[in-house]
Amino acid sequence: MSEKIYTKNAPDAIGPYSQAVKSGNLLFTSGQIAINPATGNVDAQGIEAQTRQICENLKAVLAEAGCTLYNVIKNQANNMNDFAAFNAVYGEYFTNKPARSCVEVAKLPKGVLAEVEVIAEL
Repeated sequence: MSEKIYTKNAPDAIGPYSQAVKSGNLLFTSGQIAINPATGNVDAQGIEAQTRQICENLKAVLAEAGCTLYNVIKNQANNMNDFAAFNAVYGEYFTNKPARSCVEVAKLPKGVLAEVEVIAEL
């Protein structure tokens, strides 16, 4: 049995999907982009600011499910153009160094520079 996770402290889903789904002792988030949940817009400019907003959005979804970034065991990031700058900010948030894959994509929603999804252990 799975449970949908929703928080107003992270952006609403742009399409027909959930912010996250809890199944057993795992949490699967949808990809988070740099939408400011307070405005519904992409306010952050540049890869560093967008990566911070993404991580803050992930923190909010994880908190709603009762966990933190430290519970993340795997994530996937979509940014290869500004990889060093992305990694610098990403490393500030993911100090537990979960497993990760990075995939280059041609385009992301709303023209953002990066997207990150995570799997966390509850």
